[in-house]
Amino acid sequence: MTGKLVTFERKGAVAWLTLARPEAGNGMNVALLTDLGEAVRRCEADTDVRAVVLTGSGRFFCVGGDLSGMRDPAETALSIRTMTLHLHGAIAALARMRAPSIAAVNGPAAGAGFSLALACDFLIASDTAQFASAYAAAGLSADGGQSWTLPRRIGSQRARLMMLQGRRVPAAEALDWGIADQVVAPDQLTVAATQMAENLASGPTAAFGRMKNLLVDSDCTSLETQLELEARGIAACVDSADAQEGIAAFVEKRKPVFQGR
Repeated sequence: MTGKLVTFERKGAVAWLTLARPEAGNGMNVALLTDLGEAVRRCEADTDVRAVVLTGSGRFFCVGGDLSGMRDPAETALSIRTMTLHLHGAIAALARMRAPSIAAVNGPAAGAGFSLALACDFLIASDTAQFASAYAAAGLSADGGQSWTLPRRIGSQRARLMMLQGRRVPAAEALDWGIADQVVAPDQLTVAATQMAENLASGPTAAFGRMKNLLVDSDCTSLETQLELEARGIAACVDSADAQEGIAAFVEKRKPVFQGR
């Protein structure tokens, strides 16, 4: 399936979402974010999707929100509110969906584009990529969950450097800081993302979904609450086909073959 500004392609159990507005650096407008939300919701609803890769077309991953033509304060506020509504819905879905997600960052990621990359479970970057918060340069505060995800990846002080001082971080430094999980040559980005996605897609998808939710909730729950959530989650997994296969494979000393159920 192909959306106008976000393409959706499923290769086996892996869904590839591509931001397709290269003439504008894949800048986010209402139309692109509407397509993004629909594509993410499709991944969320399709139980045959067991991993998701998000990337950009052209030279950029995403330059962030498209602010061109936003001159009237009242209209700009309404437009940005509409954009965040769609963006935040997509990001919340990525965080909670069963299928793990990978940002394959093919070029610069700035502003909300950086937020979107951070929202994925894993981030693989081309060595030509660079990362910037970018909001302060436009006199704006962050959106897209950046104030939540960025300090959890790199610590609060480095997050301040990027968000308040406008520090741009190239790919090599992003790997050192923990923004990126892997950095590869541009011609190896698709290969690396495919390899990681297929590996994740062969895993216990339902268990991954429970673990993702536990991780998201862990920052706002007490130890005792988290222990109870873990106890309920692992008990609920026991009856699943994947758990039965995993336990049998452990006993039989073989590699498990998970079906994502």
